[in-house]
Amino acid sequence: MTTTDADTSGTAAAAAADHTAQPKTDPGTVTDSTAPSPSAGVHGYAKQKDAHIKRLRRIEGQIRGLQRMLEEDVYCIDILTQVSASTKGLQSFGLQLLEEHLRHCVADAAAKGPEAVDAKVQEATKAIERMLRT
Repeated sequence: MTTTDADTSGTAAAAAADHTAQPKTDPGTVTDSTAPSPSAGVHGYAKQKDAHIKRLRRIEGQIRGLQRMLEEDVYCIDILTQVSASTKGLQSFGLQLLEEHLRHCVADAAAKGPEAVDAKVQEATKAIERMLRT
């Protein structure tokens, strides 16, 4: 999943129009200034954190493999196959994280009332929209 220049410039324009002090972030980072700040509590992925880190390291290895393939002048279709595998790995990871968010964070919000649920559902919907743009 990648962030396009159009995505980041739109975010930057919205932040500039907001006139409030925003913390500086990496230009490739997509931020959502309307999202409620995360609570200091346990995140939905906490129980699977080690497995997630292991999975991301495997994906990182795939990306490094792509670099080696280019350095070794591997046939372009073979590289594209590896790109597809890496992309699917990230998408699968993202969906798992989203499911954990829904099970933990949205369920937790349900105990706080309908306004909290609405905010979490809206937050999840925006995350899904970003995932679908890729």
